[in-house]
This record gives sequence, C-alpha cells and structure tokens, in this order.
Amino acid sequence: MGTEANTARGDMTGAKALWATLANHGIHTVFGYPGGAIMPVYDALTFYPEMRHILARHEQGAIHAAEGWAKASGEIGVCLATSGPGATNLVTGLADAMLDSVPLLAITGNVASHLMGTDAFQEADITGITMPVTKHNYVVRDVAELPGVIAEAIRIARSGRPGPVLVDIPKDVQLAAYSGPIPAPHARPEMPAPNPDAVAAARDLLRGAQKPVMMVGGGSVDAAAELTALARAWDIPVITTLMGLGSFPASDPLWLGMPGMHGSVAANRAISEADVLLAVGLRFDDRVTGRVNGFAPHAKVIHVDLDAAEIGKIVRAHVPVRGDAAVVARALLDGAQPQARPVWKAQLEVWKARTALPETYGAGYGVKAVVDRLRPDDILSSDVGQHQMLAAQLARFERPRRWVNSGGLGTMGFGFPAAIGAGLAEPGVRSVVIAGDGGFQMTLQELATLKMYDIRNVKICIINNSFLGMVRQWQELFHGKRYSEVWLGDSNPDFVKLAGAYRVPAYRATSAEDLPEAIDAWLNDPDSALLEVVVPHEHGVFPMVPAGAALNEMIETEPPRAPAARVTEEASQA
Repeated sequence: MGTEANTARGDMTGAKALWATLANHGIHTVFGYPGGAIMPVYDALTFYPEMRHILARHEQGAIHAAEGWAKASGEIGVCLATSGPGATNLVTGLADAMLDSVPLLAITGNVASHLMGTDAFQEADITGITMPVTKHNYVVRDVAELPGVIAEAIRIARSGRPGPVLVDIPKDVQLAAYSGPIPAPHARPEMPAPNPDAVAAARDLLRGAQKPVMMVGGGSVDAAAELTALARAWDIPVITTLMGLGSFPASDPLWLGMPGMHGSVAANRAISEADVLLAVGLRFDDRVTGRVNGFAPHAKVIHVDLDAAEIGKIVRAHVPVRGDAAVVARALLDGAQPQARPVWKAQLEVWKARTALPETYGAGYGVKAVVDRLRPDDILSSDVGQHQMLAAQLARFERPRRWVNSGGLGTMGFGFPAAIGAGLAEPGVRSVVIAGDGGFQMTLQELATLKMYDIRNVKICIINNSFLGMVRQWQELFHGKRYSEVWLGDSNPDFVKLAGAYRVPAYRATSAEDLPEAIDAWLNDPDSALLEVVVPHEHGVFPMVPAGAALNEMIETEPPRAPAARVTEEASQA
C-alpha cells in the first residue's frame, strides 16, 4: 500500500500513516483502549475498515491478549494505549514479553510535544519507564519519521531474539500532515551461521557421551521438527522446559518431561547424572537450574543460543554454539551416530516410572481431567500458580505453540486475556485456559470482550481451592503453616453467577462424580463458556525442588499433612 492508495481516506496524517504502515506489514488485528492522547489514532482507524481493533476492558488485558496472539501464531502482537495511566498499565505486559521473548509492538499516545516534560495532564515518561523492559523504544517527534519508525520497530521486535518494542507518539505528531511514502516491510536479517569448529566439538562430545541429555527451551519452538529429528538420530533423551513444551512430542519414548522446581523425577535426575547436556534455546532460569553449583555437576554443557549474551551467563558452556536452533540442529544431524547405552536407558525408565498421577479428587485431579480432553490442535493457556505447574506436568503437547503461559515474569492475570488473543489468532481451534480463583479475578473483566466480539472458542476453567495456592504451599512447607493473607474463600464471588452477569454460559463441578458431566457440558457448549472446579483447599504441587536446593534434592511426593478441616479453620483465623 502506497500513499496513492490512501487518497480516498482524506488527507494523510501521522495517525493515518500509522495504520497504513501496519497494514503494509500484514498486521490487521490490534488490541487496545483509547484515551485523549491517542484519540487521533483512533479517529484515523475509522478510515481503515480492514483493520480489526479489539477493545479490551483494561490495558493489561490488551497487552496480554497481544502476547497470546503472538505466542500462538508466531507473528507479532500489537497493542495501543493512551498516555499516562494507559501507558503505564502496559508495563507488566512489556516486562512479561521481554522475559519470554515475545514479538510485540506497543504504541502509546503522549501529550503534545510542547507539553512533554511539564507534568501535563496524563503525562508519563513511558520510554524512560520501559527502557529496562523493552528490546528498544522510541519517541517520535517528527511526523516525517513516524512510518519509518513503525517499520523499524516491527523489524526489531521480530528479528533475532524477539521481544517487545514501544513507540510513543505525541498527539501533535499524530495530527500533523504526512506526505511521504508508506514503507514496505524490512527483509529479515540473516541469522549468524554457527561456527563450524564449535559444531564439530559438539558433535564429538555427543559421539562420546554415555549419559547424554538434550534440553530444549522457548527459543526452540520454531525448530521443533529439526530438534526432533536430531534427538531421534542420536537417540538422545529430551527434556523440554516450561517454555519449550511442545518442541518435542510428548508421546515419543525419548521425552523425559519438564525440568526444574516442579519438573519430573526423570528430567531432574537425568540432568543430575548426565555426562553431556545439549541445551538449545534456553537461558538457564533459576527455576530450571535450582542451585547453580549443583546443576548438571558431571556434564559437559553444549549451549546453543541465538543470543550470545545468554551463553555462559548462568551455567558454564564447555562448547558455546551461537546460532539459530534449526540451523544448528541440521548441522549436528550430519554425522549422527546413535549409541546403544543400555544402562542409561534402563536407569531413565526407572526414573520415568516414578511419576505419580493424581488419583484423589483435588486440583491435580481436576487439571488432569481437563487436559486429558484436549485435542491435538487445541491451545492451552494458563494463569500463574499451582494450576500452571499442574497443567505443565500433566498436559501432553505434540507440537509447538499449543502452550501459552507466563514463564519468566509469572504474571497473575495473564492467562485469560492471553487465551482470548490466542483464540482470535486461531479461530478454528479451541483456546482453553486453566486459571486459579485468585489470578482470574485480576483480569476477569475481559469476559465483556468475549461477548462484545462474539468470540466462541474460548473455554475458561477455574480451579477454585479458595486460596492463593502456591503461596499457601510455600507457607505450609517453609513458614511453619502460618497462612498469611492467602485465604480467599469467604470473599470469592460465585463464579457461575459472575459469568452469567456477562452472559457467558457457566458450569460447576464439586466432586469427582460430577466432574465428567460438567466438562462435557462445558466443552460441548457452542459458545465460549466457564467451568468452575471446586476442589479441597489443600493441594501441593510435587515433585518440588525447594528454593536454594539442587535438582537432586527434590521432594518427590507430597508430605503427609493434617486433615483439610483443620487447615480450613486455621486459614479462616489467618
């Protein structure tokens, strides 16, 4: 689309040039919330009917929906907000996207240029505020630069290690006349080729390994096919991190599960005993490593990552390989030499057998009942807490971009709006979200967004244990059962009535006996719907590696505890 194509839309302004640039880059869905300082952009939107704007009910809902769109589709998510409080309400989402490497473009309005720095109404230095949590950010002070800045911001957000970019546009720049071209998309820069000597050294380590393990993270989701072929060719067991779930099919016998604080017994034991660890597209987050000096103590580490700053930052890399995961995987595939390793395989099978599935009614039982009903193409989002870890432990993903969660920042309130974004990105599949009774209440207002846009493929499951469950678990284990400010039971809403107030169908299960029927009704409802699964207050997520412990010091099973009635009484008094 060039300038000539926009003559029917009236005189070109900075605001119109913004929409034209987005359209030229193949972006036709944005999430946002209007306000005074970005009103010219919203006025110009009326001239671009091909653009779909999703009006969230809070700016945080808008940016998490944009994240969900990006995580499910692999394409850039875009959100809009006004100045001051509108812009600052995006900060959590920007930090979330930064830590999870999500390609995101946030566009904010600001007060007129001559008012900037005067503490004008609804003014905030949003570029200063967000500098630590964005890949890059801009203030556009000349309308002639606006389309080029938008194009450059999209390129930066998408290229290399993806991330969020913010563009702040003063109101007078939005209103100013624009007479230049509308830029075409930038060609994506070529990825750096991996060093052949590093690849050869990695191949030599794999060839001589007796206890090898491959661990793949969120940077591997677009290299799933290549990494799967690599693991099978070398016959190497595979661990997928919380962010890498789906990068290797869970049905493959080589899959060991998820590592880290709530990882599987097999994954954590394998890391602790491995002699070679091939780590691809991950940054060795503390929730993955446990105590760093106890992480993979016997292993030579091959660290493959596109971001050179991550290699060796936390865990020493004996063989650093900078490059795109798919390219490196193809290079390592050449000359693959699978080894029998019968002793190692037998040990792994012993550890895999130590995975306990929930058998009694509780949070884990409810989560498993839901994830067992997922179809291969369904998208599963989660909020943050016990239900998130349970979903990660119990769901079985066969391909990437079916799992949407807040990994690095752990943002409560993320799950529901992210599921809306994912559902809009892929309207032909179910977008299921598992949330807790605490986190859901942080962004529940987005129920209105479901109804406003007649979104029918989002299924909300609330695991209601009347507690901030993960905090309660830590208080139980490490703070002498002093349950401080975690009891929600006497103030929670009736979630079924709440959904009804938004005209969203809702169902409830309170026991193992009525759960199957409730799930059937919920999933078979032709509209988006809510399911509340009321579970006992007490439930821990295990295995668990205590803070400061090494992976081989994990607590494999839940310790015995007092009867639930006693804890309910204690909680009520807290």
